[in-house]
Amino acid sequence: MRKLWLIFSQTATICLAALFVVSTLRPDLLNGNSPQGAVITTVKQMAGSADAPAVASYSDAAQKAMPAVVNIFTSQAVKRQQHPLRDDPLFRFFFGDQPDAQVQPSTNLGSGVIVSESGYILTNSHVVDGADGIEVALADTRRVNARVVGADPESDLAVLKIDLPKLPAITFSAPDSARVGDVVLAIGNPFGVGQTVTLGIVSALGRTHLGINTFENFIQTDAAINPGNSGGALVDVNGHLIGINTAIYSKTPGGASLGIGFAIPASTAKSIMEQIIQNGSVQRGWIGVGVQDLNKEIAESFRIPGTRGALITEVFRGTPADRGGMKVGDVLVAVDGKPVPDSATMLNLIAALVPGSQANLRVMRDAKALDLKVTVGKRPAQPRRNPAE
Repeated sequence: MRKLWLIFSQTATICLAALFVVSTLRPDLLNGNSPQGAVITTVKQMAGSADAPAVASYSDAAQKAMPAVVNIFTSQAVKRQQHPLRDDPLFRFFFGDQPDAQVQPSTNLGSGVIVSESGYILTNSHVVDGADGIEVALADTRRVNARVVGADPESDLAVLKIDLPKLPAITFSAPDSARVGDVVLAIGNPFGVGQTVTLGIVSALGRTHLGINTFENFIQTDAAINPGNSGGALVDVNGHLIGINTAIYSKTPGGASLGIGFAIPASTAKSIMEQIIQNGSVQRGWIGVGVQDLNKEIAESFRIPGTRGALITEVFRGTPADRGGMKVGDVLVAVDGKPVPDSATMLNLIAALVPGSQANLRVMRDAKALDLKVTVGKRPAQPRRNPAE
């Protein structure tokens, strides 16, 4: 009897141990389902679920914006240099008469965005700078000559005009609607291969101190932007324009994208476009000073708490700043109540003022705040800049 009890106890223990191992490692065997059946069931349930995420596609946004993005071809006559000894008798004896200087066409390539059904196109100033002829190719294969309405080299924007019926115009996004992390599409004609759409996100906002333009407030994106994309559209997932593609960061001139591209915000581009269409040029405020950013050492020497503000390094004689009482060594901290964190912001704030208007400038002088009333002047024309892509 004792022997039978030991056999029963050992058998029960082994069965319980086996059940524990199976329930831990292969519970599906206890339910009569195979792992493959479980996976198939899960996939079917996901496919039939109303909450299942759909595969992401931005085709609707691309199809909405692409018809308004154009290719821009420019031509410029370049004279072939004559040999310096072409009139020398000995040179002519051996080499014969040399032909007169010939005009050779030089072509450029860029992109643009139709922003009005009446035919206005936004592009970069450096795309059309110095061009003798401009041709625009639409997405629907139509081609037409364009004229320059006006250009603003300091922001690197230009407005063209074409005359065609039934033009597709892009829709502007709401001002300052772009956020870091938003998905964006870059549309243009890189390397002349044809209209191309690339995908990325907004990497940063308000980029300045890049040395590309005089006035900088760029949207940074990792959407691939390459030579030929200049003047093209940066759009959101609704196909609305949020920026004009302008430049890329590259280790070599004319190099390919390294994932750092820059676009002029659509709100800035629209404001400049409206001024160009109305006045033929852009009028900006000006007070006539030289400035630089503050650092810790300069701030301590001027007894300024922190490094926010723009140090006045020069006041030009007879300018609005000079007549308003501004002095070298003042630190400009606010323009009409708007804070000035650095010299780039100060430049943009002053430029936004209407020439002839009164502006209140708050400066720090001898560690004390002082308000100055200045009659804003008109910014003089500046030399052209040629930002590289």
